[in-house]
Amino acid sequence: MIEKGGLKMLYLLLVLSTLFLFIYPLIAFIFLIFALFTAYFFRDPERKIGEGVVSPADGKIDFIQKGRLEIFMSPFDCHVNRSPVNGEVLKTEFREGRVLPAFKRIKDPRMNEITIQTEDGIFKVIQIAGIFARRIVCYVKEGDKLRKGDRIGIIRFGSRVVLEVPEGYRFVRKVGEKVKAGETVAVKNENLQRS
Repeated sequence: MIEKGGLKMLYLLLVLSTLFLFIYPLIAFIFLIFALFTAYFFRDPERKIGEGVVSPADGKIDFIQKGRLEIFMSPFDCHVNRSPVNGEVLKTEFREGRVLPAFKRIKDPRMNEITIQTEDGIFKVIQIAGIFARRIVCYVKEGDKLRKGDRIGIIRFGSRVVLEVPEGYRFVRKVGEKVKAGETVAVKNENLQRS
């Protein structure tokens, strides 16, 4: 499956490739290469949803601090973001900010914050734009009911996603580990483990 925004771009590139095929085959080939890259980049595979709180993004964990986990998404990762929990969207808030390479952690980045209310507290998924990933697309709005693993947005052309969790949860992954959105368990509820 391909993300809907990427599908439009893919169709355009395929049409251009076809139009140039008999006039300028080299240009047609270049458009075809871009089409293949687009299909790969905007892929949106089905996932087997994991138990517990799952990762909101594909990528590599590059920062963990009390209640906060950050995932760097390289151009080779799937960029569709998913809800880590069942809950209701309390709000979504887009903020303009600085745009730097995604592998750098910065203050005041361009971002979209999705706040999700659950039975156990508030979770936040923060989509952060990088220098190439200037376009954040949020699929959800205030009042939407989410199931764990639902698609909630995409950051086009790589960046990072932050997961913030309420007290009583601990991260079960380490810096440097790879995770998959909707599939990899990222957090455990410490209160449930004690009972």
